[in-house]
Amino acid sequence: MGEVRKSDVLIIGSGVAGMTCAIKIAEARPDIKVTVISKTNKEESNTFYAQGGVAAVWNEETDTQEKHIADTLDAGDGLCDEAIVRMVVQEGPERVKELISWGARFDKERDGDYNLGKEGGHSENRILHYKDITGREIQRTLIEKAASLPNIKVLENLFAIDLLTQHHLGYNITRLTPGIACYGVYALDKNNLDVEKHLARVTVLATGGAGQIYRATTNPTVATGDGIAMMYRAKGRLNNMEFVQFHPTSLYNPAVEKQAFLVSEAVRGFGAVLRAKNGEAFMDKYDSRKSLAPRDIVARAIDNEMKIRGDEFVYLDCRHLDMTEFKKHFPNIYEKCLEEGYDAAKDMIPVVPACHFFCGGILVDKNGKTSVSQLYAAGECTASGLHGANRLASNSLLEGLVFGHNIAEDIASSIDSLTFRIEIPDWDARGTTNPKEMVLITQSWKELKDIMSSYVGIVRSNVRIRRALDRLRLLYQETEVLYNTTALSPQLCELRNLITIAYLVTRSASMRHESRGLHYTTDFPDLLDHLEETYL
Repeated sequence: MGEVRKSDVLIIGSGVAGMTCAIKIAEARPDIKVTVISKTNKEESNTFYAQGGVAAVWNEETDTQEKHIADTLDAGDGLCDEAIVRMVVQEGPERVKELISWGARFDKERDGDYNLGKEGGHSENRILHYKDITGREIQRTLIEKAASLPNIKVLENLFAIDLLTQHHLGYNITRLTPGIACYGVYALDKNNLDVEKHLARVTVLATGGAGQIYRATTNPTVATGDGIAMMYRAKGRLNNMEFVQFHPTSLYNPAVEKQAFLVSEAVRGFGAVLRAKNGEAFMDKYDSRKSLAPRDIVARAIDNEMKIRGDEFVYLDCRHLDMTEFKKHFPNIYEKCLEEGYDAAKDMIPVVPACHFFCGGILVDKNGKTSVSQLYAAGECTASGLHGANRLASNSLLEGLVFGHNIAEDIASSIDSLTFRIEIPDWDARGTTNPKEMVLITQSWKELKDIMSSYVGIVRSNVRIRRALDRLRLLYQETEVLYNTTALSPQLCELRNLITIAYLVTRSASMRHESRGLHYTTDFPDLLDHLEETYL
């Protein structure tokens, strides 16, 4: 049996939201112990792979916060919480300035002003970026800043399995039970497969998205929806799980199974044009903003063009662009395309949509509080009200910075009234045996990706959704038998979480009888009627 750990604040996830929160708490309260756990290494997160940048109103001569707010509300297709949008947009520049003060570098012009990019859905140039590896630069900055604070401990290769609540004290907890509280987590040490009990006065979920439920995703393999699935099992409140964003332009490579290579939206902001295989520019048929329309519109347009033409991809045409500047702004994208045999200066780049971002998740308020007391959440695992039915490009890193800060302020002022619950029992593994056939897990994961990609992707229908629910139910039953009878492995825990996420996405999609934002169904193609939100 693993050891028992105690922290004043336990943060699960080491991306922009989790690390920002840890740094802010540690600075505000040097007297309390903050622990960040990562299920692989501390660098590996969706943040690390973000290419485009962080959106913030920087040049007030040409841009305004009202414009950024309007762009966000428009992209969210009527489901954003305007108060949250205003808060994030208005607080965002200050949070970015703090990030810069911690050492983050963003590209500048020769005169010293920041080079501001433009992406789909934005009316002005407002994207701060570092080449085409902005996320990597932000992750580096946060890790180095956290390392300078002695009351932050980062634990790697520790996989959170379940939230500790009154359920573990013998109480019967349901979704209607008042006063559900979180006392920490059980976590699997991936080095020795022991299960640790980690107690905390306050827990923060910053566990990212769940792109691995689809065959094609820009997300890393760690994006398995762990935080959302744990929250669902803990009977916490979730929201808008049907809204899954597909990035319009991942590099076409049918051999890739784990993580597709993202061709940043900033490339289209730089002037690249989407074309069909015959060379025809087609986006003017779908939106006046053409290749720079919001992601839900562009992804559906590409999907439609591929289907009506019988093609496996469309092209992104960069050949007319200034290649010296292109290589300067997008060195990694240029090199990756070259590796795959495409010289952006001479060849059009084949692209396809790929699962990219979850706009739904754990329901939180403006301070990141969840429906479970002593539990906060931030970043992609949440439904904060910022993104609504579709996220505006480069608002995700901004969300992590703002909510990480707000959570830290709330915890710093309230934690002194909270105590540990030390009577939580140790993990009980009696009656389980080592798994004999890993193929049972790997094949179920493959089936899951096939189900979701075929039936609950960019375009949906009632028939597809019903078929997906039927097949997911069988996968769930089989996996629960494995979970209850075999010793834990990271692969089994991830599969269990992914099946939960797939069910939540599909069940939520079945409840929304309209097409809105990222949820498009052929049964209700133009109906924008009564169902405002989907709560689970």
